Amino acid sequence: MSLDDDANWLEWVTRQFESIAGDDKEIDLEEFKTALKVKESFFAERFFALFDSDSSGSISLDELLKALDLLIHGTETDKLRFLFQVYDVDGQCTSNTHTHTHTHRHAHTLTHALIMFAGSGSIDPDELRTVLKSCLRESAISLPEEKLDDLTLALFESADKDNSGSITFEELKAELEKFPEVMENLTISAANWLKPPDLDQKRRQTPRYLTRAYWHNNSRKLLFLCVYACLNFTLFMTAMLQNSHGGVCFMVAKGCGQCLNFNCTFIMVLMLRRCLTWLRATWIVRVLPLDQNILLHQIVGYAILCFTLVHTTAHILNFVQLSQNSEYSVWEYLLTTRPGIGWVKGTASVTGVILQVAISLMVICSSTFVRRSGHFEVFYWSHLSYVLVWSLLMVHCANFWKWFVAPGLVFLLEKIVGIAVSRMGGLYIVEVNLLPSKVTHLVIRRPPFFHFKPGDYVYINIPVIAKYEWHPFTISSAPEQPDSLWLHIRSMGQWTNRLYEYFRQPESETDSPKRLATSLKNRRQLTQNSAKFGENHRFCNIKCYVDGPYGTPTRQIFASEHAVLIGAGIGITPFASILQSIMYRYRRRKQNCPSCNYSWCENIKDSDMKLRKVDFIWINRDQKSFEWFVSLLTKLEMDQADEEPEGRFLEMHMYMTSALSKNDMKAIGLQMALDLLAKKEKRDSITGLRTRTQPGRPEWGKVFQKIAEENKGKVHVFYCGSPALAKLIKAQCEHFGFHFYKENF
Repeated sequence: MSLDDDANWLEWVTRQFESIAGDDKEIDLEEFKTALKVKESFFAERFFALFDSDSSGSISLDELLKALDLLIHGTETDKLRFLFQVYDVDGQCTSNTHTHTHTHRHAHTLTHALIMFAGSGSIDPDELRTVLKSCLRESAISLPEEKLDDLTLALFESADKDNSGSITFEELKAELEKFPEVMENLTISAANWLKPPDLDQKRRQTPRYLTRAYWHNNSRKLLFLCVYACLNFTLFMTAMLQNSHGGVCFMVAKGCGQCLNFNCTFIMVLMLRRCLTWLRATWIVRVLPLDQNILLHQIVGYAILCFTLVHTTAHILNFVQLSQNSEYSVWEYLLTTRPGIGWVKGTASVTGVILQVAISLMVICSSTFVRRSGHFEVFYWSHLSYVLVWSLLMVHCANFWKWFVAPGLVFLLEKIVGIAVSRMGGLYIVEVNLLPSKVTHLVIRRPPFFHFKPGDYVYINIPVIAKYEWHPFTISSAPEQPDSLWLHIRSMGQWTNRLYEYFRQPESETDSPKRLATSLKNRRQLTQNSAKFGENHRFCNIKCYVDGPYGTPTRQIFASEHAVLIGAGIGITPFASILQSIMYRYRRRKQNCPSCNYSWCENIKDSDMKLRKVDFIWINRDQKSFEWFVSLLTKLEMDQADEEPEGRFLEMHMYMTSALSKNDMKAIGLQMALDLLAKKEKRDSITGLRTRTQPGRPEWGKVFQKIAEENKGKVHVFYCGSPALAKLIKAQCEHFGFHFYKENF
């Protein structure tokens, strides 16, 4: 943190203190925990004891700020000594200097303040274990007691140079110096040790929309939106001029109506999935923003809502004017067919009201809040009202059919083909694995005619779960797997929860005519499966229907030279297929020396795969979220057991956001121990992979800077995860000149 950051942080501490302290302007231990937002009481107690220099059982604002100010501006040795005092658990206050006056204490140096809380002067293994256990809790990491012992011994044996059975301050300092990045972070500012985790998120940057890189990298989308806006403006003005005889309100209503004719058909064109999948394989993908079709679909949806609101309001105002010189009231104009407005028995007003309600409900139920709050079915069923909307538009507007007929026929043809393809051949779910984090892994028998690309998705219907519901999921198996199709489905809504619960229940045996024979067979099979796969694995034969495959932006991956795959949480699913496919192709290019064990990968550029380097980044909130995908990543690591002459073809980077980063004093010892044990066992303690799990969030600037310096060719970044993180990563891609592709999630 800079000096300005330190000053801002001290101001924040002051405000926090004043909001929590009572009339006595003092805070006790419980209030101290609240102020610093420390989850684990161990660290709060250690900090409190160090700051409470007069051992009064409470800390004054002056006392707290003085200690923090000295820590911020203290020397490297001062800060290291503070860390040592925190780890010296059996330390007791041994000095009587707390009897000094309040004014005199302000003049103490930091070193003298720390000497006041002198511990035993060394850290023994049990003290270190206590600290590391608290570090694990603070970082939300769960490890067996045996692994905690291994971590403790790894750090203790490395630091205890003289084998005295304890670690002195000088030994701890020498051990820290082995980790330059830790020392750098530790000595920058003491504010980094204690600052709340949300402080960095409040920093504002220059809006990316004002940067030159944004306009350059989004030129296709921006050009398309400009053309779209100009077309709407032209249609609006043309319709207004043609109806200038009817007054301003009538002109506005007609202008919006003409725009609605176009938009209510164009929104359908943007969702012609089969056509878009075919176009992605042509040169058109380089001209039109096909990968932005979902975003454009949403923009057009909001435009339709705005046009309908203005259109309806203009008509109401026009009816008010007409009612003044007519026998009909405003409500008769609006809610009855008596005035005879419309080309089908005067139903224009009534159908218009119904359309306004239906379109408004569709937009509201399509909002991010509804779709991502476990109510996907609300979005799904409300969106099916598009059939009603188009039907009413035919009745409402005399000219709508002219706009609708061509794209409507293509849309109908797509639906017919989709139904035919989904019903062809018998598709059955043959295996189910219930994985950690409530992920359901479905293995579907793959039909011979089913061809797809890595990253494609399908719509699946499972009648035993919901007879009429179709839900989209990314295919997580590689196209090179000839016999099976994999889907990994996270339980996040009603349908996905029903799916998980259905397979979690014991298999029903009452439907079988040979109940006892079936029961005996299932028990034997279950025993074999449990030994091989675990308790949550079962074979089955459940009918399902699949519509697809449909293409995604990730189809561009094999045209890349350096691909960066970034998955957040369950957003890793499309990359499961891609990584497996990449490694299948990588194996085909790998050569082995017949005389020795040396292996290498020929650097051959071909039409199938131009990739020279792949970086895979997976970000999860907690430790458990890694478990369901670790087996596949382990296999991928084994494929690259030997180091290549030009470095690894596939590099993995794991991040756990709940774990405190290395610049947090509460996690320094733990991260050092995890590093040491990983080097010793050649395996990460958190995931079991060879790749070390990094704590906290990636520093995207440093990550992309390193990728740019590798100079492996044009960099294409593929992302799947939350929209908020997508904006951050896209901004960095624009800064470094990387191509960015977002999987709709």
